[in-house]
Amino acid sequence: MRGAVFLVVLLVVASAASLTLGDVPLGLGDLWQGVWGGDGPGALTIRVIRGPRVAVALGAGAVLGLSGAVFQSLLRNPLAAPDIMGFTSGAGLAVLASVSAGLMLPLPLVAAAGGLAAAVLVAGLAHRPGQATPAVTLVLVGLGVGFTTAAIGTFLMTRLPSSEAAEAQRWLSGSLAARDWSHALQVWGIGTALAMALALQVRSLDLLGFGNDLAAGLGLRVEPARWRLAATGVLLAAAGVAVAGPIPFVALMAAPLGARLTGAQSLSGRLAAAAGAGAAVTLLADLAARLAIPGLVLPIGVMTGPLGAPYLLWRLSREMEKGEL
Repeated sequence: MRGAVFLVVLLVVASAASLTLGDVPLGLGDLWQGVWGGDGPGALTIRVIRGPRVAVALGAGAVLGLSGAVFQSLLRNPLAAPDIMGFTSGAGLAVLASVSAGLMLPLPLVAAAGGLAAAVLVAGLAHRPGQATPAVTLVLVGLGVGFTTAAIGTFLMTRLPSSEAAEAQRWLSGSLAARDWSHALQVWGIGTALAMALALQVRSLDLLGFGNDLAAGLGLRVEPARWRLAATGVLLAAAGVAVAGPIPFVALMAAPLGARLTGAQSLSGRLAAAAGAGAAVTLLADLAARLAIPGLVLPIGVMTGPLGAPYLLWRLSREMEKGEL
């Protein structure tokens, strides 16, 4: 219980810091007046400048963290996350390709299509007829697919004008620049709907944790349940990518960090903790990206990368020690 309270307090403090700190600092009094009075610099900050950015960071981080928790629980492997397995890269590539081609398509649908296509490609390449596919195989194949989609994205950027290519590069590293309330409504609306869909599947995810044979013995149709959960996880990741780009390592780190902070034991508790931790990591990374160099806003990935890369190496070493790799 204390851990859950700590996570909530962390989110509140991080949100307040993100609203008040920046090139033009804002006092807590001005912020309070903006919230309740609806006028002054606080109101402008909340409505236009920083409020939408904070809301998008919280929503995108939550759906990415939730997606990572789904895959890590589904595959029972701490390396199984949409950013590691190439799903977020596939979603990002689809958005970049759509924009490069000048197609006026809804970005959530484009990101969802790209993420699902990457997931199907990973599953197809890793599949061996008549054999169960080990989770580590899916992870390694996903890494290859992720590198491939990143290379294709780099090639597409060479076809763009220099200014658009620079903006695309920033977005591919994760960016909350020029976000408004429509983006916040988008990620929170889609994310809430998908979270509700996931809530209906928690029992299936819990049963799958006991193994396919036992889950089937308890009446679960294993393969349809796995595909539904995988699709939900991919769509959650795509919802975050559509508004913030493929932010690296948030989905990978959120579930273990949330579990460590809250001590949650139940599956539903761990999923909620992963969403909260993902939101906190994204928000704090965006705050650090805005404050690191005065007058320059860095991509979020510049901040999550130095945290996530050592964690990934540590996890890889642990899996090798256990003989999983």
